[in-house]
Formats: sequence, C-alpha cells, structure tokens
Amino acid sequence: MKQQIKTTEAIFPMPVLLISTFNDDGTVDVMNAAWGTMLERDVVALNLTETHKTVQNIKARKGFVIHIADAKHVVEADYFGIVSGNKEPDKFAKSGLTFTKSELVDAPVINEFPIAMECEFIEYQSDETGIGVIAKVVRTSVEEAVMKDGKVDIDSLQAIAFDPYTHGYYKVGGRVGDAFKDGLKLK
Repeated sequence: MKQQIKTTEAIFPMPVLLISTFNDDGTVDVMNAAWGTMLERDVVALNLTETHKTVQNIKARKGFVIHIADAKHVVEADYFGIVSGNKEPDKFAKSGLTFTKSELVDAPVINEFPIAMECEFIEYQSDETGIGVIAKVVRTSVEEAVMKDGKVDIDSLQAIAFDPYTHGYYKVGGRVGDAFKDGLKLK
C-alpha cells in the first residue's frame, strides 16, 4: 500500500550539473544545479532564478559550460551548491580545481569533470511558466577514460544524482536493461 508524503521539489533521480561561467573580473564561478534537462538534442533548459550570480554571468557573457558531476568530486560539487557566488566571489579558487577557457563560448571548462557541454545562451524565460535559462549546446567533450567503444560508459563515469527526499547524492551505475529493446518482449 502506498503512503502519502509531502510533495517535494523534484523527481528522483536528478542530475548533479555544475554550471561554470566567468565573473565580470574574469574569475570563475560555478554553481551546482539539479534542475536541468534537454529540450531537444542540442538545446538545454536550466530552471534557475535570476538571483543566482551564475545566471547574471550567463546573461552578460552569453555562454556557459555544463559539467556532469562525478563521485570523485562530490565534495567540490556540494561546495558549489552551498556557497553562493554572490557572497563568495572567488569560490572556485577554494575548490582546488583547474579550468581551460572554452574556444567556442566565453566560459571556463573545468578540467577535472569528465563531461563538458559548452553552451551558447539563447534566452531567459521569467514568466510564471518560464523555465529559466535556455541554451544551445555547441560542443560536448568527454574524457577518454570514461569512454568504451566510442560511447560514454556510465559505470566508468560514476555520475552522481541528487535525492531530493533525503538530500543525498547517489552514484549512478549498474546497467539493468536495454532501452528500445527489452520492451519488445511484450509485443
């Protein structure tokens, strides 16, 4: 029997996305965002409010990079979620991570995270049904160490997901089936 619980802010699992931008002074800003998805094959949507320093930077610089957080960097990923760029202007320096400036957008690619999606800002939707930041992915790059047969190996990636019910992080892994194939058994 199902038990009713308080409705929470999300559906589990939620990706742990790290959004990197440059501040006005050229320092790096990174935020942890769990509310993001793909709208199309090359268009992302991030449900972020304009109060975030990162959103202000995205609107000013017209570019940002989305990184997939991994288990190796859970401490840094969480730090980027609990410390505001509005209060700690150079929080990236405290993380000990490094970056390379993107060749395609005005944003930093964090070297330690295995997946980076470089994005061009399209628009910010702020009405009551708006989603927030909409952007076009102009390049996705993946560390060879998490590739297998030319594709991302989810088990090697060790991506983490956010659990909104207990505020935990969980490692994503362990293939349980084949999409667009297993269901054919019921056809």
